[in-house]
Amino acid sequence: MPIIFITGHGDVPKTVQAMKAGAVEFLTKPFNDDVLLSAIRQALERSRAALDNEAQIRTLRDCYASLTRRERQVMALVVSGLLNKQVGGELGISEITVKAHRGKVMQKMKSDSLAELVKMAARLRVASVPKPDTLSTVSFPTPSVGQWTYDGQYRS
Repeated sequence: MPIIFITGHGDVPKTVQAMKAGAVEFLTKPFNDDVLLSAIRQALERSRAALDNEAQIRTLRDCYASLTRRERQVMALVVSGLLNKQVGGELGISEITVKAHRGKVMQKMKSDSLAELVKMAARLRVASVPKPDTLSTVSFPTPSVGQWTYDGQYRS
């Protein structure tokens, strides 16, 4: 919820304190009605944008949660820039199997292109996998409290 701080005695320390507490605007009396209305409009727009962003992230997290462990592994390696053949080598699976998993990842993540998938991974903060022998210990943090682990568990 956006907060607009209005005071009759504004000074720098109070302004700083209000902003740190979450105020989106600090108005000192007297002020014009247009100034208040403008501040309200801007605060509502910021709030709407933040809510839209949260909804998009939630949808991405839900899509990511629908991936299998192997699909998450493939996604992490693909978005890190590896070719299908390299992904197969890292995971010890065939290139054809990588293509199948990659197709499922694209479908489940509702991505139309690799570039879009890379952007989604960046928003989810999906990390690339360093070594196949440590796959079960690599975690994938998300912008929320808690984290996804590579074995598909969510820990808060």
